[in-house]
Amino acid sequence: MTADTRDRILDALETLLLEKGMSHVTLENVAATAGVSKGGLLYHFKSKDALLAGLVRRLADRAGRQLDTAVARGGSVAEWYLQTPNPDNAAEAVELELYRSMLATMRTIDATPEPDEVQQALVEMMNSWSDGLDEEVSDPVQADLIRLVGDGVYLRALLGLPPIDPVRYRHVVDRLLRR
Repeated sequence: MTADTRDRILDALETLLLEKGMSHVTLENVAATAGVSKGGLLYHFKSKDALLAGLVRRLADRAGRQLDTAVARGGSVAEWYLQTPNPDNAAEAVELELYRSMLATMRTIDATPEPDEVQQALVEMMNSWSDGLDEEVSDPVQADLIRLVGDGVYLRALLGLPPIDPVRYRHVVDRLLRR
């Protein structure tokens, strides 16, 4: 029951972010959308930052499952990292919207010398991807090139910029993967 309630709360947060934007994300609105009391929400997430960090961790879990599936099908971490998100695919389009919402969320957070809970969750997510890439790619500079290109391609998609020509990008990927 506890996991179900936690998931309902995170589902409600996603719904509010996607449908109404960050300005409508309050603990009260999330609780009402989830059908729980504010106290029930606070039992699972002690603050708005904890709630947002929970969403980042949920996104990280989803991405981790996608990565595991890709590798189980014979792909590599590097290939997964370099894939281009497809806004025409319903699941990927929703994922892009959630990441856009998380980017908007990040803009509302004051930069501090010590990362807050949301920033720490993002760091953990990015580090988990980096660790797999570093384990797979023996040359650390090559791993960084893959990481930077993958991040840039995803950022283009998040910003709604047109994708790089697919044929040309295939050449970029092939060169990075030394095919």
